[in-house]
Amino acid sequence: MNKAIQNAWEYLKGDKSIWLVVLMLFGISMLAVYSATGTLAYAKEVDSSYYLIKQISLTIFGMLLMFGTHMINYKYYSRIAQILWFISIPLLIYTMFFTKSLNDANRWITLPVVGLTFQTSDLAKLALIMFLARQLSQKQDQITDFKEAFLPILLPIIITCLLIAPENLSTSMILFCTSVFVMFIGRIAIKHIAALMGIATVVFSLFVLLLHVVPEKTLYSINKRTVTWKNRIDDFAQTITSGKTNEDEDYQVLQAKIAIAKGGLFQLNPGGSDQRNFLPQAYNDFIYVIIIEEYGLLGGASIVFLYLFFLYRCIRIVINAPKAFGALLAVGLGIALVTQAMINMAVAVNLLPVTGVTLPLVSMGGSSVIFTSIAFGIILSVSRNIEEEKSLETA
Repeated sequence: MNKAIQNAWEYLKGDKSIWLVVLMLFGISMLAVYSATGTLAYAKEVDSSYYLIKQISLTIFGMLLMFGTHMINYKYYSRIAQILWFISIPLLIYTMFFTKSLNDANRWITLPVVGLTFQTSDLAKLALIMFLARQLSQKQDQITDFKEAFLPILLPIIITCLLIAPENLSTSMILFCTSVFVMFIGRIAIKHIAALMGIATVVFSLFVLLLHVVPEKTLYSINKRTVTWKNRIDDFAQTITSGKTNEDEDYQVLQAKIAIAKGGLFQLNPGGSDQRNFLPQAYNDFIYVIIIEEYGLLGGASIVFLYLFFLYRCIRIVINAPKAFGALLAVGLGIALVTQAMINMAVAVNLLPVTGVTLPLVSMGGSSVIFTSIAFGIILSVSRNIEEEKSLETA
């Protein structure tokens, strides 16, 4: 058995530390999802292991996708990125106007024949970061030019984020900030980035102002999600200013705080969460506080360490990458994943307003697990090719 595991481990290519992080996150996911879905299984009148089996199946599929994508030379992803981005745009438009609303949002699309449901924003995020890496690598000779580099690179970001924003504002904002950071790494002129961030800050401030000036009925008629955004901002502002949570309006935050308090500094009580019975989306958006409740703050800190260590390994890939596209591809996807993770955990501990983003590779999910696995696989593809090129040089 040990020999088989050793052979399988040696067969995996790329950065072994990243593979180890992936396996650890998937292992944590199994424990957390099984614990957090107990109440959901009872409510749906299914066996307590139903959602665990479902998550295991998704994990196996995700690992296969990760393995497959990491075996492809990362140079092919330049052309794939272009195709994926052009596909994602009509899919986002179709999702916005022609799909059924769930929780006042149109985010999901069902593929015909197979019946698979996924969030088109998950595909769009992956496609945009890959396409951004392609654009930046191709524009390196004119990278400081406003018309030749900055505008052509900025346009896909604006289009994608604007199409995601009406139904998933938090994801759009995270994707925009991630893209700007990748532009910075890609050597876009600082003055252009500073101007962009200044304009974005003004636009966001005006947007928040309008949310509080325009009557709620009017907001709701424009976009059903606007009232939700306003309430989340107000609830978070009240928590910051008064230190108190509005129990009626921010039930999730209150239950999350209780879970954190029960966890203490150190806990070893797998499956012993009480707040999973009260906390909505305990298996998804707020799975981090379930982990803290069962394993304490040290257990929660270990999750933060794993993501930061993964980001460090991505930076190491960038340092060793001989081509700009590989470096930007690895760091872009790495930053996107780690940023999403940090925001999810910050929301869970009430450092940010509720957003609804998942914890990569840990939260229970469908399309999020699939596209996250693909992103990890692409990063590992860059790492694998760097190792192969080094071995050829030393041969």
